[in-house]
Amino acid sequence: MDSPILQLVAAGKSYGRGRDRRVVLRDINLQVPEGGFVSIIGYSGTGKTTLVNLLAGLAKPDSGQVLMDGAPVKGPGPDRGVVFQNYSLLPWLTVTGNVRLAVDQIFPDLTEKEKTDRAADFINMVKLTPAAGKLPRELSGGMRQRVSLARTLAANPRVLLMDEPLSALDALTRATMQDEIAEIWRNNRTTVVWITNDPDEALLVADAIIPLLPGQEGATLGKSLKPGFERPRDRRELLARPEFKKWKLDLVDALVAAKRSGAPSVVRKLPVPDLLPEDLVKPRAGSWFGRPQPRRRSQLAREEFQIPST
Repeated sequence: MDSPILQLVAAGKSYGRGRDRRVVLRDINLQVPEGGFVSIIGYSGTGKTTLVNLLAGLAKPDSGQVLMDGAPVKGPGPDRGVVFQNYSLLPWLTVTGNVRLAVDQIFPDLTEKEKTDRAADFINMVKLTPAAGKLPRELSGGMRQRVSLARTLAANPRVLLMDEPLSALDALTRATMQDEIAEIWRNNRTTVVWITNDPDEALLVADAIIPLLPGQEGATLGKSLKPGFERPRDRRELLARPEFKKWKLDLVDALVAAKRSGAPSVVRKLPVPDLLPEDLVKPRAGSWFGRPQPRRRSQLAREEFQIPST
């Protein structure tokens, strides 16, 4: 349980070149223990999806390393399954067809019956057996996310990477899915890295919560928080506990403080008006249609000419 299955070692990632180069992540150090449930929480736009892409092998770090079982990650692989926030289902395939797609790719040597049974087992695990023959357009958002989860689990990954998987769901469906995914994890003990921007969600589902702190030179991970809430967790009881509220406040304070300190200071130079103020008590005489001509700062510069004497 304590040995890291997935690691980021001093990893950094940026996009663009030259003046357009933008550092997204810097000095990222992360150790995910096998069988652990780790949640990474941060503001939108701080690089959470980039971090998932590094762990999944979908992107390569500019500096540092990504390690799986101590070996460098060179690309995506079946040992790391990703559940995206947009479901990523094929609209022309049924629930069974979408799950079978993963089974067929990862277990090509199974018999047709074994593939069908495996797909059915994972569809049943996410409680979608009655909807097995439906297309994605016939499903609710929560049901589509269950299909995505079943498809990923059917591939038997050692690490489950979840990129804000419930962000598109309504509050009631989201709460139900949080509890169901936590229960599936308890039964399977697949290593989970859960990305979120919701402190309540992080504390409800994970055993270790790590804030992704924004900064002017890119985001980096803060100190890991381990509240130690026992499992299984009763949502109502946990939300009412004073220590839950304290952990949530500590988490929010860390994120807010990092955002404030990382906000760039902007200095604006405003041009001084060219017109000089007028003394209305002593108006000047002028020849501009009977009114004084406005005086300008640019006219104050004196020019001197040398005229030769004769």
